[in-house]
Amino acid sequence: MKFDRHRRLRKSEFMRDLVRETSLRKDDLIYPIFVVERDNVKKEIPSMKGVYQISLNLLEEELKEVYELGIKSVIFFGVPNHKDDVGSGAYDENGIVQEACKLSKKLYPDLIVILDTCLCEYTDHGHCGVIDPNTKDVDNDKTLPLLIETAVSQAKAGADIIAPSNMMDGFVTEIRKGLDDAGFYHVPIMSYGIKYASKFYGPFRDAAESTPSFGDRRTYQMDPANRLEALRELESDTREGADMMIVKPALSYLDIIRDVRNNSNLPIIAYNVSGEYSMTVNAIEQGLLDEEVIVEQMLSIKRAGADMIITYFAKDLCKKINEGAI
Repeated sequence: MKFDRHRRLRKSEFMRDLVRETSLRKDDLIYPIFVVERDNVKKEIPSMKGVYQISLNLLEEELKEVYELGIKSVIFFGVPNHKDDVGSGAYDENGIVQEACKLSKKLYPDLIVILDTCLCEYTDHGHCGVIDPNTKDVDNDKTLPLLIETAVSQAKAGADIIAPSNMMDGFVTEIRKGLDDAGFYHVPIMSYGIKYASKFYGPFRDAAESTPSFGDRRTYQMDPANRLEALRELESDTREGADMMIVKPALSYLDIIRDVRNNSNLPIIAYNVSGEYSMTVNAIEQGLLDEEVIVEQMLSIKRAGADMIITYFAKDLCKKINEGAI
């Protein structure tokens, strides 16, 4: 009886290495850092074990560890002292992420610094834009000028990449024009254009202190039930000038990552979000899963079509890569 012998290519570790289709490299990883304006703070986030809020005056130590591990890209999220109804801290040229960026470029000029371009961490209501007093919803068109101002202030601070996460209609084209008009035509946009209204964001909102004080974000973030809508967002953002596309979250949206990969030649970034991180960490701590599941998750994201992964596991993964364990 003749049958296929697939196990021929699985018979040894070296043979499996030889035919492996998907790899995970340090270059693929982007590490998120939460920077607070308060001094002398290194506070573990209760819902995200191993992830910290770090004050600007303690950031050098964190950046040193990141750089020496071989991580080449970080994304900063800011936790300001002051919040108001228009998120003015987001576009303050001396704001917290702007200052974090300046420090990073001074210490490690070749480290890629990505800045999150949104207002939610800076508004006292926790939404991603200006609230219309009549509808109690985010006013799309009144928010856009503030996003432009934010992006330009971040570029002035030395950001290598602008990553707008606000999900306003037209944000890519408006930010692109604003950056170009200000002379920052060389700064790419990493668009969070495919961002779902997910329940996996809970721990992040603790970390960034950005939980909405009323309502939710379903009028501007995408419905988790929708698949084709992601392709419409991809088409719009590509046409408007996005240089890279983020899909967020990652693990529950692997089909979306694959759809985007099949329909775009842009670099694709998957955001392995806070809830995905915390679930995995908790399951490992309880002995329900082996820690090797982290690598398996990352490989699934790469296999789905992502070029890069924003993940809170980046430091742990780089340690494993450095040890030859991946």
